Amino acid sequence: ANSLSTAWRLFKNLSEEQQRYEKQLIFEHPAFGKLCQQLLREARRMMRGDLVFSLHALVNLGVPQNTLLVQTLVRVCQEKLNQLDNRCISVLATTLAGMDKDKNVSALQAGLQLLVEQRISSIRDIFILQNLIKCLGKDAPVFLKKKLEMAVVRGIDGLTLPNALRMFLALAAMNYCSLPILNPCSKKIQENVHDVPFRQLILILEACRTLQYHNVKLFSALADYVNSTAYLWDKRQIILFLSVCETLGFQPTELLDIFAEKMTEDPDFLNLKNLLIVLRVYSRLNHVPRVQKHLFFETLHSCLNKCLPQISNTELLKAVYSLAILGYLPHHALDELLQKDSKGELTLSDDPKEQSTMMLRCVKTCMELDSPSFTKPAFVLTKNLSSLVSLNLRKAQEALIELLGDENMFLQNVQLPYSYHIDFKIRMDSDRKKVLPIAAADDHPDSRVQRLAFLFAPMSAFCLGTAHPQGKLAMKKRHLNKLGYHVILIQNKKFQKMENEDAVEFLKRKIYSEDAFSFPEATVQDNN
Repeated sequence: ANSLSTAWRLFKNLSEEQQRYEKQLIFEHPAFGKLCQQLLREARRMMRGDLVFSLHALVNLGVPQNTLLVQTLVRVCQEKLNQLDNRCISVLATTLAGMDKDKNVSALQAGLQLLVEQRISSIRDIFILQNLIKCLGKDAPVFLKKKLEMAVVRGIDGLTLPNALRMFLALAAMNYCSLPILNPCSKKIQENVHDVPFRQLILILEACRTLQYHNVKLFSALADYVNSTAYLWDKRQIILFLSVCETLGFQPTELLDIFAEKMTEDPDFLNLKNLLIVLRVYSRLNHVPRVQKHLFFETLHSCLNKCLPQISNTELLKAVYSLAILGYLPHHALDELLQKDSKGELTLSDDPKEQSTMMLRCVKTCMELDSPSFTKPAFVLTKNLSSLVSLNLRKAQEALIELLGDENMFLQNVQLPYSYHIDFKIRMDSDRKKVLPIAAADDHPDSRVQRLAFLFAPMSAFCLGTAHPQGKLAMKKRHLNKLGYHVILIQNKKFQKMENEDAVEFLKRKIYSEDAFSFPEATVQDNN
């Protein structure tokens, strides 16, 4: 047992290439065969620790699971399961987590789960508990997850940074979002963020995504740390960090600005893979640097042009789509995309909701509405889809009726050109003092009328913890402005939580506020 464990400890610190070479040497060594034969003979007479650690070492050294030796050790562990102490249980759980399911392994896992359930109240060691959480995995029954949670919470006061980091990963492996555990772990990480290795930062964010644990304070602390030490990191590391932030819908504003500056100073590191990630991040998070934004777009445009000879059709569509979302149309790449579309080289579905079809339609809409030659139409043809509103807009409908006094003072469920849809529409006089009735001839030109479009959007359409709209919603707002609408964005989840009186007052402020009528700054397309 000591020989095998020592071999494993030496083996695991080698590189993958060295491991392949050493593994072959170990398996071909005559003493290894004799050791395995002796282990097979002595298995039932071994001490519990030796038994468990031998199985752990053999599995991790890569001895095939279907061998007589491994299967024998699994069966003997099952026979001696009740004799195992907590440390042995932890090691055995780790071993089984790395093995394929078969009859003996499944039987041992079931027995181990029952034993953990019986012993859980006596386990105080946080390391053992987090190991059990990780190894029992997402298939563990809910009641056992709850028991493990309670056991961890009992010992959470002695939490160290390494334990906090491992606990995040363990809960992610179990796919169990336990706030009583995650919140103290998060606090510990925030307090000691400067001691967290970069790879662990990424793993924490990925665990948060798995667990749908949206802790803005934690994300901000990690982003601030990377931002303050940006000079230490390779640009590819920062891209990786930003990419994980994007999947969480979190906008690390200062870091995005700093990276944009680094990119414009030295764009040569941007290969096609990195370029596509950068485009996706900035477009989804709807982020354009505060300064030198034209240089930012020109740099991305130039890098995209260099990649055109080797880019696939799908990648080309994604790249142009990402830039279009931000209001920038890359001419050369766009021409190539349209040529491929006209030749039928783009693989598109007849389903308008299919991603590629939707992206190409979006690009074509941006070509028209974001063009400098586009002028606000005298009137926009609209269609009232239905007088019925969805359940999650019923409260807004009732608040508007109470505020305006009549259903004839607004339209609901309105369809616009370019496949755009607005939840509610109202008309106001030019002084923005009075709401006008919705007339049958509403779509005819009238310079004295202001049109308001209400969009009640889900929280997922905004960057996490902010009212900053993500890319597609920001693009929709920009395009509705071009069509002559003043757009009011409302986070529907927050609106639903308001008392009725507060909801009415909230809409009143939105309708009569000067901010409701401020258009966004000019598009970046003025050079196109």
